[in-house]
Amino acid sequence: MPDTSSRADGPSQDPHCSSSLLRLLADSVPALLAYFESSTLRCVFANQGYAESTGHTVEAILGKTVQEAIGDSAWASIQPQIQQVLRGERVQYTRKQRVRGGPPRMIEVNLIPHLHPKLGLMGAFVLINDITHHWEAERAVRESEERMRKFSQATEEAIVFHREGLVTDFNEALTRLMGYSLAEVRGRRMLDFVSEEFRPVTEAYVREGREEPYEVTVLHRDGRAVPVEIVGKTMPWKGSDYRIAVLRDITARRQAQEREAFLARHDALTQLPNRATLMEKLTAVIESAQRTPQAAAVLFIDMDHFKTVNDSLGHEAGDMLLCEVARRLVQGVRPVDIVARVGGDEFVVVLRDAQDRPSALAVADQLLADVCAVFHADGTPLSVSVSIGVSMYPDDGDTAAELVRRADAAMQQAKDSGRANRQAYAPGMETPSTGVLQHERLLRDAILHGAFVLHYQPQVRLDDGSLVGFEALVRWRHPERDLVGPIDFIAFAEARGLITPIGRWVLVEACRQMRAWHDEGLPQVPVAVNLSALEFRQRDVAGEIAGVLRQTGLAPRFLEIELTESVLMHEADQVRRTLDALKALGVRVSIDDFGTGYSSLAYLKRYPIDKLKIDRSFVSDTPANEDDVAIVTAIVQMGRSLQIQTVAEGVETAAQHDLLRTLGCHLAQGYLISPPMDPRQTREWLLKKR
Repeated sequence: MPDTSSRADGPSQDPHCSSSLLRLLADSVPALLAYFESSTLRCVFANQGYAESTGHTVEAILGKTVQEAIGDSAWASIQPQIQQVLRGERVQYTRKQRVRGGPPRMIEVNLIPHLHPKLGLMGAFVLINDITHHWEAERAVRESEERMRKFSQATEEAIVFHREGLVTDFNEALTRLMGYSLAEVRGRRMLDFVSEEFRPVTEAYVREGREEPYEVTVLHRDGRAVPVEIVGKTMPWKGSDYRIAVLRDITARRQAQEREAFLARHDALTQLPNRATLMEKLTAVIESAQRTPQAAAVLFIDMDHFKTVNDSLGHEAGDMLLCEVARRLVQGVRPVDIVARVGGDEFVVVLRDAQDRPSALAVADQLLADVCAVFHADGTPLSVSVSIGVSMYPDDGDTAAELVRRADAAMQQAKDSGRANRQAYAPGMETPSTGVLQHERLLRDAILHGAFVLHYQPQVRLDDGSLVGFEALVRWRHPERDLVGPIDFIAFAEARGLITPIGRWVLVEACRQMRAWHDEGLPQVPVAVNLSALEFRQRDVAGEIAGVLRQTGLAPRFLEIELTESVLMHEADQVRRTLDALKALGVRVSIDDFGTGYSSLAYLKRYPIDKLKIDRSFVSDTPANEDDVAIVTAIVQMGRSLQIQTVAEGVETAAQHDLLRTLGCHLAQGYLISPPMDPRQTREWLLKKR
C-alpha cells in the first residue's frame, strides 16, 4: 500500500494553483483590473476585460507602458491624473470611452497607489467600472428636471411642490399669483398660505391623497384673498412621495359667475331686483309680518307715456330715464324697503312694517312728487309722471302674488283716472273687463277653427353659415288685428287654460310641415317647438310627442323641444323622467331664453340638455355693452365646458355675428340671417339654399 503518513491535510500550496485561482478571480469580476509598476509605468498584471478593452490580449499587454496600452490620445487626456497617482494620491474620475462597433460608454476610473511602508510607491492599481447605466439614468433625471423647470417657468399656472405639507419649491407663476419669493416660502407649511376657512378641507384633501379639482382662496402677500382652483397629484421621489399642486387663478371666472348670478336675480339696466327676486323678498316680508304681527304695503308703479320717450328721443334716452326713475324711487324710501323693476316701465316698491293705509298712500304721494321732478336727457328737459297702485298686507291679501296683482289692479285704476295719481286697492278692481272676456271668446273661436299659422326662423352655424334647423313660431290670424304674435296671447292662453290645444296644434303642424319638406327633397334639418311650463306639467309630454311623430311620420331626430328654465325648477323627479323619455325617443331638448330665469348650473348637470339659447336681451346691445359681452362669454364658455351647444337669439348685426363667432358660440338665429317666414316664404328660402 502507498505510504500516506507524510501527506499534509488542507488545500494544496502549489504556487501554480494559487496563480490560476487569482487569474480566474480577476477575469470573473465585472470590473477591469490592471497593475502598473511606478518606475517604468509598465503593465505587470491585467485581467482579460482590461486587456480586451484596450485592444490587447492578456499576454500581449504585459510589459507595455500605459501609453502603449491605452493609446496616445487617451494617454494625453489623463496626464493630470497620472501625475496625481505618482505623488501617491488616490484618484477617481469619469470619462467617455469609445467602443469599436458600439455606442460610447461612460466609465469610472480608480487609480490606487501601491505604497510600501519602507520603499514608498511601488506601482498603481487600475480599477475601471462601466457606469453607463447609472449615468444614463441620472442624465434622464436631470433632463426630466430641466423639462419640468422650463415647463413650470413657461406656464401661467402656479405650480407648488411640497412634502409632508412643507413647501420645497414653486415656479414664478406662484410669485405672480401670491406675491411671495421662494426664499420666503420654502420650508413653511403650505396651509399657512390658505385662507383659514379652507384649511380643514385642504388638509383633508392632502391627507387622503385626492386628485380631483377643488376651489379655495389663498392669501396674497398684501393680505387679500385670491380665489384659485387647485389640482393636487402625488408623485414618487427617491423612495418617498411628494405632492405637486397646480393653482389656477379663477378670479375672472368667479367675477363672471357672480355677475351672471346677480343678473339672474336683478334687472341688467337699473341693477334693481327683478320680478323673481321681488316675489322671494316679498314672501319673506309677509312671513316676518305674520310673526310680529305687522302690516306691509305694495306699491305698483307704471310710467305714463313711456313709449313716447322711446319713440321721440330713442331707446338710449329711455334707458337713462328708467335709471333715473329707479334712482329716485330708491332714494325716496328707507334702506329696509324693497324697490324692484318688474317690467319694461314697471316698478314695485315694498314698504316693510307700514303703519296703515294712509301712511302708505303718503309715501306714494311723495314718490309721485319725486319722480315727476324735471330731469335732463342729453340736455333735453323731461317731465315724466307715474301711476301708482297700493295694496296692503293683510287687508288686501296674504300672499306675494295676490298683493302684487291687486296693487297692479289699483295702478290700472290710477291710469283710468287720468294718470299721474295713486289709487288704493278696493274690492272689485280685479273683475275682468268686457275686453278681456271678448279676447278670450275670440281665442276660443281661433282654437275651434284652427285660426293659427306657423312661421319658421332658421338657425345657422356661425363658423360656416350652414343651415342646422328652424324654430317654429305660432301666429294667430286675429279677425280684427291680422297676424298676432305669441307675446299677445300665449300667456293669456295659459292663464285661461287654453294653452294645451294650441300647443298640440303647433306640435302636429310643425312635424307635418317638416316631413312634407323632407319628402320634397329639401334640406333635412330639425324643427324646434316651444313647450310651455304648464303643458309640460299637465300633459304626458313624451307619450304625446311619440304619438305625433308616428302620426306625421317625422323621424324623432328632426324634432327639438324648447323649454324655459322655470320648467326645470320644480318636481325634479317628474322632469327627469320626462326628459329621459324624450332622449330615449331620440328627441333633442333645448333651454330657451337662458339667463333670464334662475340660470342654475345644477339642472344643466342633472338633466340631459342639448342646447342653451342665449336670450336676445343679452345679445342686442353687444358688442358695445361690456356687461352683456361678459354674460354671453360666460354662457358660451359654460356650454363648452358642459359640452352643450349654444345658440344666440336676436342676432341682427354683422358685429354681433363676428363677436359670437369669436367667442366660440355654435349657432345663431335672428334677422341678420332671416326674419320668421310663413311656410311659402320658408320653402322658397330653402329652395335657394338647396
